[in-house]
Amino acid sequence: MKKLIFLPAIFFITTAGFAQQKVVADKIAGIVGDKIILKSELSTAIADMQRNSGGAELKGVDECSILDNMLIQKALVVQAEKDSLPVSDEEVEAEVDQRIRYFIQLYGGKDAFEQIAQRTVYQAKQDFMAPIREQRLATAMRSKIVEDVKITPTEVKEYYDKIPADKRIFYESQMQLNEIVLFPKASHDIEKLAYDDLNEYKQQVESGQRKFESLAQIYSDDPGSKDKGGEMELNRNDSKIWDPVFFSTAFRLKEGQVSSVIKSKYGYHIIQLVSRNGDDIVVRHILRIPQITDAEVQGSTAKLDSIRVMLQAGEMGFGEAVGKYSDDDQAKSTAGQIMSKTGSTFLTISDLDKDMVLMLKDQNLKPGEYSKPVVFTDERGKKGVRMVYMVSKSEPHRENLRDDYNWIAQRALDEKKNAALEKWFIQKIPTLYVMIDGEYKNCSNLTKWEGNAATAGN
Repeated sequence: MKKLIFLPAIFFITTAGFAQQKVVADKIAGIVGDKIILKSELSTAIADMQRNSGGAELKGVDECSILDNMLIQKALVVQAEKDSLPVSDEEVEAEVDQRIRYFIQLYGGKDAFEQIAQRTVYQAKQDFMAPIREQRLATAMRSKIVEDVKITPTEVKEYYDKIPADKRIFYESQMQLNEIVLFPKASHDIEKLAYDDLNEYKQQVESGQRKFESLAQIYSDDPGSKDKGGEMELNRNDSKIWDPVFFSTAFRLKEGQVSSVIKSKYGYHIIQLVSRNGDDIVVRHILRIPQITDAEVQGSTAKLDSIRVMLQAGEMGFGEAVGKYSDDDQAKSTAGQIMSKTGSTFLTISDLDKDMVLMLKDQNLKPGEYSKPVVFTDERGKKGVRMVYMVSKSEPHRENLRDDYNWIAQRALDEKKNAALEKWFIQKIPTLYVMIDGEYKNCSNLTKWEGNAATAGN
């Protein structure tokens, strides 16, 4: 057994996969214990992985490799059930709901999802339950097998020394950045203008003069929904990721009803409920962001500059300043850490917006320094002022133990865990009932299952 690699895309079932299973003639490709793998599952997995790759070549991905991974997962599930590892219905259902919502958003709505999946949302949820439960059981079993595997500094060095010098990873410059963001408040008169405009739009919709979606396309300041007539989808379980005033107002509406003007952290809105289906609703909204004048921007810049002076004097820590002054609520729980789309706090230039890149270049910020306040516009078109603290910065370099110990140690630990998994499988396979269809008898990567595997077909 060379290496045990889990291919997440195999188990991330897509709606296109649902439709494909109807046209692939089914037969059993393999069995582990009482767990069956169908030929159609292999075909669907390959099609899904090709689609998710965006056209990139998938090296080493074929029915042999996917069947191997599926056999591995089934073996882990069989043992997890024997060991009665806990996987609750609630956590499975929560993940099913999360994935269904992802696909609904991806395909542009519930109707589009059901058309592509050729199933109702309810039927799709039922299709997801068993594979997600198995995936969670396999993950739990894997964690149990390697839970006691640790790595020592000596082992890390031995791992590193085995890597040829010219094969060691080359790292681009990486930074850790924290920020404090202030959003200037518009004047009372400007806010009243936005409020009055939305009241006028509400009256036009309710009187039948104009359609809500037409007004949204013309007047809404939300670039994410403007072109769709202000339409968006919400789920009752996602309250933490939405503005609480917007979220609660949307769920109180009746179908067709238009809300009064409300104020959220983004600006002023009116909301119309389009449809409701259990915990899911479809709404339209019009957002008006009151325009900020130079005077308000200058006021926020001066305030942020005074915070910078206090930080430089050591009168407070950066995390304390974020909690006390930042207008970015999400940042308060992370002390203002800026993260990449993958959730990493180690950032490259490609992870930053162009205004941030220019600011870092112009101010030549070094680790431990605070930038001067800079005006910026966020992805929703809202003007703000931000100050950045550079926590760390690495220069482009070839991997070494001094600068990259944690990354090297993690890879060394992963390799050691993989060896523990291999050992577990070598010991476990002889105790399992395994059947592999004769169609796959020439798959060299399945030889580890031989000796205990029955063969079906030719």
